[in-house]
Amino acid sequence: MFRVDRSQNRLSRLVQKRFSDLNLRERDHLQEWLANQSDALGEELLIIQKEFDGFDETRERLDLLALDKDGNLVVIENKLDDSGRDVTWQALKYTAYVSSLNKTQIVDIYQQYLDRFRGGGSAVTRLCDFMEAEDLGEIVLNPGNDQRMIFIAANFRREVTATVLWLLSRGVRAQCFKVTPFMLGDELIIDIQQIIPTPEAADFMIGMSTKDSEEKATQDNKNKLEKLRYEFWGMALERLRADGVGIYRNINPARGHWLAAGSGVLSCPFQMIFSGDEARVELSLNRSEAQENKWLFDQLFEQKDQMEARFGAPLTWRRMDGNKQSLIVFAQTFDGRDREVWPEMIAWLSTHIRKLEATFHEPLARLGPQIPRLGGSTDLDDNEDEI
Repeated sequence: MFRVDRSQNRLSRLVQKRFSDLNLRERDHLQEWLANQSDALGEELLIIQKEFDGFDETRERLDLLALDKDGNLVVIENKLDDSGRDVTWQALKYTAYVSSLNKTQIVDIYQQYLDRFRGGGSAVTRLCDFMEAEDLGEIVLNPGNDQRMIFIAANFRREVTATVLWLLSRGVRAQCFKVTPFMLGDELIIDIQQIIPTPEAADFMIGMSTKDSEEKATQDNKNKLEKLRYEFWGMALERLRADGVGIYRNINPARGHWLAAGSGVLSCPFQMIFSGDEARVELSLNRSEAQENKWLFDQLFEQKDQMEARFGAPLTWRRMDGNKQSLIVFAQTFDGRDREVWPEMIAWLSTHIRKLEATFHEPLARLGPQIPRLGGSTDLDDNEDEI
């Protein structure tokens, strides 16, 4: 850091010092400076307690406890010349401790701070002023898991910076500020700079963390859904085998929403569908060439009335001209998210997949060899269970 001598148009280097060389102490000096000038950390913070020790069954004290403009609690840990190795562990403990504080407790903590260190005043009034609200009832304090951590020191050990960067990558809002004392003659000057994340990178890192969190949540939901489907299909296959549904005798449970079994015609399986709001049975015409699927669909559709009479209900005929695939479907609404409904769904699937096979087995066996082959496929595949 330099001082500009405008009369000489020259720079004079300020003398960098160590806090220990200046007989400055963490609690008596750095902590007091920040408590009385909290915007020195680059934003408006409301200090609500210092040397906070309101943790059950511990005698630990966090340096400063603050609120930001969003009502999030901010744990501020101050060190002087060296961050030490354990500051992140300390702050994590303190953040976990305060994460359960409710609005009433926070107001009480702030009132105690005002009474002891600020000559009194109304905590409720000052909180409303800070949060720009007319009434305490409008304010949300300490929402969810949005507590923050701020670390302040002249030098940070690598294990500290690595941990803070890891926390940031996991969506935990943490910052490191480097505080450096300088002397200009007899005048003490303090420089406070945010080094992690750098101000320029802060929005980017928060955005990436949010993206990672969303992706993780999506993957977690996918894993849960796949596990749910696997369990459902396991139950369904037991019922189908007990009911003598031969086409599924060699099929294993799957993690997808569908379970296919061969019809005897290549890439034209019978399928059962399990979803959150319905169960379906369908004949999927999904050969490699769209024209082959449309030809087979049209041949079957010419027998629509006979097919539906044999099946015992109207079917949904989906030629899907814009797609390669065509479908013949029968569906029933169910709440698939309710496990108590599963036996009913499975019974329905067992009944109607047998009806679907009985309806289309003979026409498929007859039409399969007649399909105009455009992609070099074989006529029939008696063991077909692909889509």
